[in-house]
Amino acid sequence: MKIPTRRTILTGAAILLIASSVFAAGESEKKLLAEAKIDRTNAERIALAKTPGGKIKSGELEKEHGKLIWSFDISTPHSKNITEVQVDAKTGKIAAVEIETPKDQAKEKKADTTKKH
Repeated sequence: MKIPTRRTILTGAAILLIASSVFAAGESEKKLLAEAKIDRTNAERIALAKTPGGKIKSGELEKEHGKLIWSFDISTPHSKNITEVQVDAKTGKIAAVEIETPKDQAKEKKADTTKKH
């Protein structure tokens, strides 16, 4: 019988850690979806009404400042800016609208990358 090497053990531990974090994220998302009264389709419709001609690039359901919100990044024709529209997932009201310039987007991407490491 071959004794597992340190490398094999570390690889197995890493796989378990990744799998458990993915499972936890899925459970967390299910919990948030159960709390939401507004589904993603309706939230998208509400967000797009604030940005005529816009196209949703990404969206997620999250807790922010104690509120459950749908957050969408929306691009608009002829602009490099992204409009972030947040829709309250319980009431359907607009919680916030922010314009992100390419410089803001780069800063946010860098911060997200730093959080993940």
